[in-house]
Amino acid sequence: MIVSWNWLKDYLDLDMPPEQVEQRLAMAGLNHEESWTSGEDLAIDIEITSNRPDCLGHLGIAREIAVLFNQPLKTPTPETKPGTSQVSDLAKVALECPDLCYRYTARVIRGVKVGATPEWMARRLQTIYDPRPSQREKKKPWKSINNVVDITNYVLMECGQPLHAFDLKHLRGQEIIVRRARKGEKFEAINHETYELHPEMCVIADAQRAVALGGVMGGADTEVSANTTDLLIESAEFAPLSIRTTARTLRLFSDSSYRFERGVDPDGVDWASRRCCELILDLCGGELAEGVIDVGRGVPARKPITLRLSQIERVLGITIDREEVVRILSALGGDTRAHGASLQMTPPSWRRDLTREIDLIEEAARIHGYDKIPEDVSVPMTASHRSDADRVLQKVRRVATAAGFDEALTASMTPESWTLAFSPWTTAPALVANTAMLKGADRLRTSLIPSLLDVRRINESLSNPRSDLFETAKGYLPRSGHLPEEPWLLGLVSAGDFFEVKGVIEALVAEMGSGISLEVADWTHPLLDPARSCELRLAGRRLGFLGEVNLAKLKETEWSLRAPATVAELHLGELERIAQLTPKYRALSTQQPITRDLNFIVDEQLRWADLAGTVRRAAGPELENVAFREDFRDVNKDGPGKKRLLFSYTLRPQEETFTSEQASAIQQAIIAACAKSHQAVIVG
Repeated sequence: MIVSWNWLKDYLDLDMPPEQVEQRLAMAGLNHEESWTSGEDLAIDIEITSNRPDCLGHLGIAREIAVLFNQPLKTPTPETKPGTSQVSDLAKVALECPDLCYRYTARVIRGVKVGATPEWMARRLQTIYDPRPSQREKKKPWKSINNVVDITNYVLMECGQPLHAFDLKHLRGQEIIVRRARKGEKFEAINHETYELHPEMCVIADAQRAVALGGVMGGADTEVSANTTDLLIESAEFAPLSIRTTARTLRLFSDSSYRFERGVDPDGVDWASRRCCELILDLCGGELAEGVIDVGRGVPARKPITLRLSQIERVLGITIDREEVVRILSALGGDTRAHGASLQMTPPSWRRDLTREIDLIEEAARIHGYDKIPEDVSVPMTASHRSDADRVLQKVRRVATAAGFDEALTASMTPESWTLAFSPWTTAPALVANTAMLKGADRLRTSLIPSLLDVRRINESLSNPRSDLFETAKGYLPRSGHLPEEPWLLGLVSAGDFFEVKGVIEALVAEMGSGISLEVADWTHPLLDPARSCELRLAGRRLGFLGEVNLAKLKETEWSLRAPATVAELHLGELERIAQLTPKYRALSTQQPITRDLNFIVDEQLRWADLAGTVRRAAGPELENVAFREDFRDVNKDGPGKKRLLFSYTLRPQEETFTSEQASAIQQAIIAACAKSHQAVIVG
């Protein structure tokens, strides 16, 4: 933000050198970049952070100086004398997209004389728009357009509220319709470039066509020219996200879009309109129609914030007098009242960044002076603790690295082909970004697996065939009419087979300490081997997916791997839900284990996981382990559609050695349960 020193004098008595103001502003968080002479004026370049859009105008900077130097601020009070005509008889406004344009106001001035801009105004605009001396060979100097357009720019740079003046006679039907752009609609801007619009963009239209791109740039059809006599003055508040998206999509940036995408003062919308009309009447003549067309929401009420004075000393380590804190907060524009050992401030409409107690503490600190806080001040410290999500992530990394996996870090943006090749969590199209991170990578990923497969492909090309990788990161799942769901996912890619990776996941679930066992359910995907892929569940809820990659199908994609691979993806939120993060002591048994084998004839469709679950339930707490050994098929002995499952189980009592009778009783319970649940027939 470049400000004019002479312009600032309209609002303050600047009886100190500019260097003192520049240094004090920098110490208060408005960093001074550079200053240079512009004619008889001084241009001061100040860095404005994105959370301070209130300082994107001379009044905002003047307000900061007034607070820092304890001076009164002289804010202009617009005075206009309306004529006899009514604005409602001359124009009408319809707001059809209140989600893109929160509020729209319009005033009408007739009989203006468009001409040259007064010299004093031109000098000020030249100061803030002319390039600095080091850039003058590369940039053209500022050029005045006409008095009306320059007045709208002047008010913009005065208060930070963008405005636009339409030639009323060129508005067909003398009507303003604030609506979404139609698909494929063409629009010619005042830079005389034509743009193709999209339905998520906000346009200002008349009865027939778009005449301005809301919050970004006006249109060539209704721009003010030397023949203009009647004006419609627009002052509005647009949705910041809509403006940011439109400007970046069209690569069309302006002073207006820069401010709208950071948020304008909702209470300043009408002030700026009145100020603009005042200057036009004074400098261009004409008659202002009575009243204003004002559609949309009003000024949102701000919630009061309580500031405990004791917190200032606790956070900053110094004491600031109550009277000084009240002065600072009041001078910043807040409605401040004392309540015992605390203050209550209702922030002004232009300070949308003030929402919490700590924000007020920061304001008190920066205005009082960071340099007044000693370097060796004692600030009480409290120990922090990791969140449950962080503790689960630590367990995940410990298990994965112990199993031989290396952690990967890949980009959140992927090509569209990747999202189409593997997206197990959603069937909706991936979200599209207007700016690709890499060539062709313009989709927010819905799965980590495509990125990890690409890393494995790169490793193979570098003669590293055994690359077991894992990554923990967010996926971005579109939801109709809502912000996207952003689950934290764990992706695994391994050179091991289905059972090896399943064993790693079982170890991961066991590490959570809940005692809940991993379950599997039928699930297939074209990219995976249908005989070795499944959905993973915990207590009936979906945990994720597991499967061996179908190399033949993979060759149809851009990840043509030479060696087999197994992939898995888990929802870490489900692991967090079951995790027992408080360590519990459990004594190790000193008793001898008993291991036995069982061989069942079962139906071909029976999964080992289902049989193992039945064994665990039937064996009870003495069961230490159950392990699959092999399966066998003999149509002549067992008949068609049958197979044999051989497994072993281990019993280990906690307090006393099992007798053979006790072990046999548990075995009979296992056999009976398997026969009842799965019609399993014992062999031998």
